[in-house]
Amino acid sequence: MAPVCVLVGAPGSGKTTVGLALAELLGAGFRDTDLDIVRLAGKPIPEIFIDEGEDHFRTLERAAVAAALASCDGVLALGGGAVLAEENRAALVGHPVVYLSVELSDAVKRVGLGAGRPLLAINPRATLKYLLDQRRPLYAEVATTTVVTDGRSPAEIAAEIAAQLKR
Repeated sequence: MAPVCVLVGAPGSGKTTVGLALAELLGAGFRDTDLDIVRLAGKPIPEIFIDEGEDHFRTLERAAVAAALASCDGVLALGGGAVLAEENRAALVGHPVVYLSVELSDAVKRVGLGAGRPLLAINPRATLKYLLDQRRPLYAEVATTTVVTDGRSPAEIAAEIAAQLKR
């Protein structure tokens, strides 16, 4: 069992929104590792960061990614920071990975002031720019396809991905 495709990208790139639209278009299920972590921990991600710290969250994330890659047969969305772990990047080899690319201006519009996003709690715009700069090469490294999301609707993006998956 393997995902139909795995979506990676920065906060605000549309992984969840596009993922749901893509799953519907393909008649497949949708899974989000961030939601898996919330279920496993029994609390929202910001509380995990506050109570146990980012290192603990990243440990949960690595386990969630490994479990999802082994058991998901639909569209899988990874958390924005999942690519930071070398073992996650290695685990993605051989999977169809779509990097949802987003520029800072669109990402800022989509995430707002970062409510519910612990890494964006202080100075969201500057932090988001830093995250984009830091992670872009890692998203590109794992991607088999890159799709630009700026100025496009989730339906347009999902349709492009679906067409590419059928090739």
